[in-house]
Amino acid sequence: MSNAQDPRLDIARTSAQLRDGALTPTGVVERCLQRIESRDADLHCMTQVFADEARARARALEREAPRGAFWGIPWLAKDNIATRTGRTTAGSRLLEDFRSPYDATVVERLDAEGAILLGKTNLDEFGRGSSTENSAFGASCNPWNAERVPGGSSGGSAAAVAAGYAAFALGSDTGGSIRQPAAFCGVVGFKPTYGSVSRFGLVAFASSLDQIGPLTRTVGDAAAVRVAIAGPDARDATTRPGAVSAADLAAPPAGVRIGVPRRFVDEGVDPAVHENFDATLRRWTDAGGTIVDIDLPHAPHAVATYYVLATAEASSNLARYDGVRYTRRTADATDLDTMLTRTRTTGFGAEVTRRILLGTFVLSSGYYDAYYRRAQKVRTLLRRDFDTAFARCDVVALPASPTPPFRHGERTADPLQMYLSDVFTVPANLVGGPAITLPSGLVGDLPLGVQLYGAVAQDAALLRVASWAEGSIGFRAAPPA
Repeated sequence: MSNAQDPRLDIARTSAQLRDGALTPTGVVERCLQRIESRDADLHCMTQVFADEARARARALEREAPRGAFWGIPWLAKDNIATRTGRTTAGSRLLEDFRSPYDATVVERLDAEGAILLGKTNLDEFGRGSSTENSAFGASCNPWNAERVPGGSSGGSAAAVAAGYAAFALGSDTGGSIRQPAAFCGVVGFKPTYGSVSRFGLVAFASSLDQIGPLTRTVGDAAAVRVAIAGPDARDATTRPGAVSAADLAAPPAGVRIGVPRRFVDEGVDPAVHENFDATLRRWTDAGGTIVDIDLPHAPHAVATYYVLATAEASSNLARYDGVRYTRRTADATDLDTMLTRTRTTGFGAEVTRRILLGTFVLSSGYYDAYYRRAQKVRTLLRRDFDTAFARCDVVALPASPTPPFRHGERTADPLQMYLSDVFTVPANLVGGPAITLPSGLVGDLPLGVQLYGAVAQDAALLRVASWAEGSIGFRAAPPA
């Protein structure tokens, strides 16, 4: 299931052509900018395009010998990752004019490897959403079918990679915000182990859950980006010490054990998703894998647990956006209380406001023990479930989403249905381990994806299995031009 006419870039092939002189950084940048210009009026993946800066960077790279793993490779940053170039808006009117005085650590590291930043991608405001319909700057569209959402909150990054705007993009994943849009757009989305990639320069959503990661064409590309951006950082105390190990993708694992929690997977899943998931499992067994039945007894409570903890942390993190320091403020207030109230009520969108209210409620006196503390206990139980599972299997397999990409507006009136889009992705963030989404086929003209979870800090091992799984699935296709 391949497409020989696929126009999109990948890192490995483009890098090889750059280094042997078949391509130039300027030529690659111009190709990407033309792609953005021709498609983004319809897809609206981008919040900013750094055309002049990218061209200047490409010319500068051409004046020196190739250096770094990403020399001349164009990439995109989700617009909640701080860059000194342009603005960092987080998809919110409150930060519409904010210019960061520094680059995020991941931006610094990619710059040191010779990568070329082309621009910033659209997202649900402050990362709150599963469809990229909550951006203050308008919704993004799925390049496979513009009537459908690209997923969220990293929907702009996923759609841009699928549409061929750049070789890869960075997103952030708090409850599946890299992996679910990757599935909806037919690309690879990787969430590294919590703390393996610095969050310095990431606009915080829920600080114990957030993780930056790549959206790419292939597992090999995701592994390469991980090596470039991961590693300890003195500016982020949650990063893990020690050198980053590269994933050896050359040799497939022998007899990989794939854990499947059937009781969790069999409920509330669209029939097309279920059929695709079962077909994918059959391909893996045909390729030598072994399916192991496992139980994750607390996984059905993961969404409720996540939305207690995530909204609590979001409420705390968003308290800084008050119009006093660096955000927009209302101009028609005569006293401080009125200014604070009007700035926040007019500056935040409906979904962000909803999550602030939920988070404030679960942290309030009289409800903290009933909700927040209990959710932390369930989080611990869920971690134990996965520890038990990984004693019997190498990876855990799940669908990436219970449904195919849904239509614009289909779930905005029912927040609960929107939140249930994350049912198969939030456990990875609660546990803190790595997880990856792989394209697994089409239903009609819409892509589907499957997920693999790995044990905490076993990112290289997960990527090795994912590379084998990707080859066994054998699916790669481009959205229609």
